[in-house]
Amino acid sequence: MKDLMKLMIGMFCVLLLAAPSCGKDKGRDPEQPPVTQDTVMVWNDEFNYTGHPDESKWGYDTTNNGGWGNHELEYYTLARLQNAEVKNGYLYIKAIKESYKGFNYTSARLVTKYKGDWLYGKIEVCAKLPDGRGMWPAIWMLPTDWIYGGWPNSGEIDIMENVGYNPYVIVGSVHTKTYNHTLGTQKSSTINVPTCYSGFHVYGMEWDQNQVRLYVDKKLYFTFNNEGTGFAEWPFDKRFHLLLNIAVGGDWGGAQGVDNTIFPRTMLVDYVRVYQKVTR
Repeated sequence: MKDLMKLMIGMFCVLLLAAPSCGKDKGRDPEQPPVTQDTVMVWNDEFNYTGHPDESKWGYDTTNNGGWGNHELEYYTLARLQNAEVKNGYLYIKAIKESYKGFNYTSARLVTKYKGDWLYGKIEVCAKLPDGRGMWPAIWMLPTDWIYGGWPNSGEIDIMENVGYNPYVIVGSVHTKTYNHTLGTQKSSTINVPTCYSGFHVYGMEWDQNQVRLYVDKKLYFTFNNEGTGFAEWPFDKRFHLLLNIAVGGDWGGAQGVDNTIFPRTMLVDYVRVYQKVTR
């Protein structure tokens, strides 16, 4: 009987030693904390100051380049308070009807290029949009380095676009070599926001190695998946930067003309916040 008990105890000890440890990473020093990923804010502008947009965070696109490929009618100015000003806790981006350097309209196109460039993460922009036929406000992203070549090969992410002749309709899109509007193959979706002109809404994007997801007030309305077939379908594995602007007219924004009685028109931005996952 004693021999049997010893045999059973011995077998139990062998099984206990062979069993995998519970709740521990195999091969990791148990005294070290686990590796985790936290989502933290890595860049933001709350616009709690007065004057020009913070030059450490924002630059300007100014060369009109024949309407930026869209036959837009505005001239984007450089550091001109009439078109881009921070006051009262907001960023004011203003489109104005005026003669300026051979153009009949001015506006601003703010960019974070080389001042805020990110690969993956979450972006939230709280904004109130300008209404009126001919208005074309946008919150969007372009590649910083254009590794895969010129547009559309290196990609474009449109977090929010709206054209004034189609009121309350928010459009989110991506453009790639395979999927773009010149081919009629762009990937996009829409959501109705009846108070986009009268109130502030949060236009958001989440982006990782598998998907681009677009939101309004945290409501998902567009998803684009990485098909795993290469850059022609998924150029979104390189760093991108953010753009905020109001275009006047253009192939899409001006498809039904421009109402010259509406000016000036302003996009108000309450804040811009960028989050990324950091490993610790």
